[in-house]
Amino acid sequence: MNVSKLKTAGLFVAVAAISVATTLATSHFSRNSEMVYKTGENKIPASYAAFANASSALDTDFTVAAELSVHAVVHVKTKTPMRAQSFGGFSDPFFEYFFGPQQRRQQQPQEAPMQEGSGSGVIISEDGYIVTNNHVIDGSKEIEVTLNDKRTFKATLVGADPNTDIALLKIEAEQLPVIIFGNSDALKVGEWVLAVGNPFNLTSTVTAGIVSAKARNINIINSQMRIESFIQTDAAVNPGNSGGALVNTRGELVGINTAIASQTGSYAGYAFAVPASIVQKVVADIRKFGVVQRAVLGVSMQDITSELAKDKKLKTLEGAFVAEVIENSAAEKAGVKKEDVIVDINGVAVKSSSQLQEQIGRYSPGDKIQITVLRDNKELTLKAELKNRQGNTEVVSADATSVDVLGVKFKELNSKTKNSLGLSYGLEVASVSKGKFQQAGIRPGFIVVKINNQAIRSEDDVKSALDAAINTNDQFKVLNVAGVYPNGKVTYYAINLAD
Repeated sequence: MNVSKLKTAGLFVAVAAISVATTLATSHFSRNSEMVYKTGENKIPASYAAFANASSALDTDFTVAAELSVHAVVHVKTKTPMRAQSFGGFSDPFFEYFFGPQQRRQQQPQEAPMQEGSGSGVIISEDGYIVTNNHVIDGSKEIEVTLNDKRTFKATLVGADPNTDIALLKIEAEQLPVIIFGNSDALKVGEWVLAVGNPFNLTSTVTAGIVSAKARNINIINSQMRIESFIQTDAAVNPGNSGGALVNTRGELVGINTAIASQTGSYAGYAFAVPASIVQKVVADIRKFGVVQRAVLGVSMQDITSELAKDKKLKTLEGAFVAEVIENSAAEKAGVKKEDVIVDINGVAVKSSSQLQEQIGRYSPGDKIQITVLRDNKELTLKAELKNRQGNTEVVSADATSVDVLGVKFKELNSKTKNSLGLSYGLEVASVSKGKFQQAGIRPGFIVVKINNQAIRSEDDVKSALDAAINTNDQFKVLNVAGVYPNGKVTYYAINLAD
């Protein structure tokens, strides 16, 4: 082999070697890069440079917010009479149709066994006012509050609002740690928040997440005038967190944790909180009046879908579409018309029906607001004076409840009557006036035992049954009232609420 051929072969080998080395190096770099990406290590150059304030977002410190809030979140424990499944004495087959199979009359009255429950609450004043969920304390006979420092107090119920699922408690204490209210309107989707509460009786638990969405309506409040405009978060919330605090990274109260979306009963990714803007209004009214002064605009509304927009020739998919305007309502007097689209209340944009509910829910009867509507796709500004449910601007007393439509006053069933009739529960009609009970022919002395198969022990049970009937999707809204007169005559009434 001559020198020329040797040089050529040597050059070929050298080039081949360089190519192999280059290929191996490239392959090694690719595998390493892929591993970094798959393992989630934050080692990709310039990945965060494209995001403003990325470093501050990564370095978020929750310790200050946790310290400011954890001491002001309490453990709420309740004792509630268990729902009896039957009551004694009657063999009437029609009675059993309404009430279910009956047990024989008991010789001695028996106290209903107590069921224990628990939740959370938030101290909002140094002198012992605590906000929680209505469903945490609903029907409770005893309420006990344990502070983060392990002190325990008996709590009294100041008032509750089933329409927002908010309740206000009071304990006798001074110089308590409090959480100050923040601005829930200013919350942004993607913002960090903390949930503070007592899940599964694990006291003083803090979890973190982000705001996933706002103004969520999930149809969990069973009330005729419900307001649902929840803050949705992915902070872990479980049974026992109800009534606890949702706070921002400054430790300010932005919501009261209320519900979770779950098929198992435990946390599955989403939780919902009542916005602080609604909580403040409810609490202020309960403290001052004993009951919420709820403003009513007087419209039936629905969200705008693509189909609705096409059918009504709307040029927007945002706002609350007015399906009906109630006669003599604040909306009618302001000039709101059917098929208007409400897009703004007092300068705050309204993008959905739940947002309209939230905005109106922070006002009181007599307040004047500015409404911006789209009519024939043209913007129009109207002025309205809000009214209460009775159609005026007067202050509603704590005695004025949803049972007013029934025209009835109740009184507690005494032990003598219970024993003589073999009842373990019931509510006696003290008097009737103009209303549904009078129209149905119900007379004083009648003992209401069940309404729509719901046991009746208190006026709250009557309200609950009435609200459930009013809010049903059935075409016919009826109250099936079953009970007995003092002479032992079992009687049933069907009351049509649509009349």
